[in-house]
Amino acid sequence: MDIVGTGFLARSLRPLAGRHPDTVALAAGVSLTNGASDADFAREAALLRDVAKQCAANGQRLLFFSTAATGMYGRADGPGREDVRVTPCTPYGAHKFALEEQLRESGTDHLILRLGHLVGPHNRDHQLVPALLGQLRDGVVRLHRGAARDLIHVGDAMTLIDRLLDADLRADTVNVASGFAVPVEDIVDHLARALGLTARKEYLDTGVQHDISTEKLRALVPQVAEMGFGPDYYRRVLNDFIAAGHA
Repeated sequence: MDIVGTGFLARSLRPLAGRHPDTVALAAGVSLTNGASDADFAREAALLRDVAKQCAANGQRLLFFSTAATGMYGRADGPGREDVRVTPCTPYGAHKFALEEQLRESGTDHLILRLGHLVGPHNRDHQLVPALLGQLRDGVVRLHRGAARDLIHVGDAMTLIDRLLDADLRADTVNVASGFAVPVEDIVDHLARALGLTARKEYLDTGVQHDISTEKLRALVPQVAEMGFGPDYYRRVLNDFIAAGHA
């Protein structure tokens, strides 16, 4: 597999580089869910066009990473599903959905994966868990009341990506997540207890609770049932992140 990019996701994909020689993974582009500019979005759209053309010319499949987070599914009625038309509720979500449509219309052989919140080595400071840790250390955590997020260990995500590529999926879209949305306040409380930190909580009444459907993922990768996903899975994800010295 050829990997385009150098950031968190691209580095996490490196163990798969020796597999799936017919696939190009586009792991570059906008990672800021808030604060990205129109110019940032335009650059990613241009990059996708270029890589898609190269894949089509070389007879390769393009692996594109979208989002299953609140920006995509925040307005969904029930768990966010791949087979239901979505209405993105943030500029980032709308951008990722537009890129999905761009890729589908290109005619390039592809697989689109909508990712939950990946947690692991090389997470960037602006991503969910490092950002919450930074607020904890600063002594004030800003929480959107009722907000919940689906965390998945990056190692587990790579296992699922490997299995999905083995399945030789084409022109398809799959959610890659644990399937269990965790209140953000519970994530903060777990981090605080584990690290002995205290902080004042400030609440905003703009939180979005949503769940990501993993029904399709579980049908395609039956091994999901053995991966330990469940209501307390997030604790292992956070403990592993802390134990690895990233907290």
